[in-house]
Amino acid sequence: MNKLNLDLAAFMQEYWQKKPTVLRGAYAPFVDPITPDELAGLATEEQVESRLVTFNDGKWKAAHGPFDDYSQLGESHWALLVQATDHWIKPVADLITPFRGLPNWRIDDVMISYSVPGGGVGPHIDQYDVFIIQGSGSRRWRVGANTPAEQFVATPGLLHVNQFEPIIDVELQTGDILYIPPGFPHDGYAITEAMSYSIGYRAPNQQDLFSSFADFLLQEDAGQTRYTDPQRQLTTEPGLVTEQDVNDLRTLMQSLMQDEQLFSKWLGTTLSQAKHELNILPPQEWDLIPDELIPALEAEDELYRLGGLRCLYFPALPDCCFVNGEQLMIPEGGHELAKLMCNSTTLTINELHPFLDDPTLVEWICYWFNQGYWYLASDAEE
Repeated sequence: MNKLNLDLAAFMQEYWQKKPTVLRGAYAPFVDPITPDELAGLATEEQVESRLVTFNDGKWKAAHGPFDDYSQLGESHWALLVQATDHWIKPVADLITPFRGLPNWRIDDVMISYSVPGGGVGPHIDQYDVFIIQGSGSRRWRVGANTPAEQFVATPGLLHVNQFEPIIDVELQTGDILYIPPGFPHDGYAITEAMSYSIGYRAPNQQDLFSSFADFLLQEDAGQTRYTDPQRQLTTEPGLVTEQDVNDLRTLMQSLMQDEQLFSKWLGTTLSQAKHELNILPPQEWDLIPDELIPALEAEDELYRLGGLRCLYFPALPDCCFVNGEQLMIPEGGHELAKLMCNSTTLTINELHPFLDDPTLVEWICYWFNQGYWYLASDAEE
């Protein structure tokens, strides 16, 4: 299993959201958890988001998958990128495990790129943090300073920035990591055939949040309190919206966000929702009944959480947790179990043992299984 050789706490203090850096050998020795052929196989699937980026005769092209033929591409200047590979391949999901010191809601997905020599996506800016782990092969990366830069459409589906003066210019080898905070332009291309693994972090902007909150209020039929002004005085300037009016209207709106339970429920349903398709098997593939749970655990020992599944809980809502956009009520006596299942991606029978004497909690664990959110070790993808 790949192991991260990094003091994450020290890294967070010095670099996180502050400046890019190269972490030599931070994931070394590193073994690719997936082959290029397996990645190409994922890109044939309709529910998997993939892109093919080429650069020929000075022109960029970007196409969206699924793809089933690469024979026309040649031996240089193209890259296959597949999003949310951690949702489908457990060893890829395991790459995130050492980074779990960051909260679940911040982690987005693992994007894998396979590039032939010269292959890349061109100079661009991301508005999120990313750890780029170099797998097999090598890539050259250039990173510029976080200064204002105008983006333009190089080709439909591909935003670029103009070339920049690099503050980092480096060749990554297997096991090296490049960390890039939001807003720093960067450009990478393969020197040899190369696999790269990008662990990205979601960072919603204000527009995203307000839009989502408005949708939630409509769905919940909340936010019906109307503006009132029983102390209103007559005015000689009927066209004026006074400072007091502005403050009162702002307070009316802010009161919704200051409702801890309502606000937490919205955040829970929003932040736990997967951005990409999850690999949830049909219910008939699971169908575990309580009487079968303990024997199954004894036989398997380890359980695994579905790759990409987001599980969250909030201080303001102690009797529920949020899983994949759904609010789940926690059974009586199940609060520690809920925390365990939200905080863990792997569980053993010993960790679950304190809860297995309670039939209600056993039934609740089975519910998670039968939703496809957890699965037995024997069902893990090779």
